[in-house]
Amino acid sequence: MREPSPFAPHVLLVEDEPAQRELLAWNLAAEGFRVTEAASGEEALEALALDPPDVVLLDWMLPGPSGIEICRRLRARAPTRSLPVIMLSARAEEADRIRGLEGGADDYVVKPYAVAELIARLRAQLRRVRPASAGERLEWGDLTLDAETHRVTRAGRSIHLGPTEFRLLSTLLERPGRVWTRDQLLDRVWGREAEIDPRTVDVHVGRLRKALILEGEEDPIRTVRGIGYALG
Repeated sequence: MREPSPFAPHVLLVEDEPAQRELLAWNLAAEGFRVTEAASGEEALEALALDPPDVVLLDWMLPGPSGIEICRRLRARAPTRSLPVIMLSARAEEADRIRGLEGGADDYVVKPYAVAELIARLRAQLRRVRPASAGERLEWGDLTLDAETHRVTRAGRSIHLGPTEFRLLSTLLERPGRVWTRDQLLDRVWGREAEIDPRTVDVHVGRLRKALILEGEEDPIRTVRGIGYALG
């Protein structure tokens, strides 16, 4: 199977049953996701710290900290408070569903589940945090980015961007106002494994600005001195 792109949505799959974990990881990779696997609560916490995912598929019953405990820890920390979590569990009673959701899960899926339905639920959560990766249309001011058709317009005029500038703009558009550090942009746009000088970000932001701005137009990208960049 072809390796998923490093720019693909990143899923942390936490499942202690090897056969289930292997099957689900294979299906996720076939759908274009980048998958990190964990077989215990401790492995999940290490993976979260080393390579933060875009969404977590989290089994309830795990060696070490349980899925519920991990979920509570995620919700207690500002960087992971809004990280989407889908709880996987054989517990089908209403009280268990309520406990899982009140523990911080965004969705609750009962085992055995249909893989196609689980992936659909996963994509629904991704649309909230990474809409461009789900093919959504992003708009901010007079800027529009259509991730499905790979088209960008400003005030109705077409803007032609290279692949890197397109990913950079989609990242900024997904969180208008958020300040991204150069390292964060490197991870999101180039991939965590890329060995690239952080100053490369400045070069591509310059190219993006040149494409977006006609004479007299306002620069939509704000430079935060010593930190990075933000949209607006």
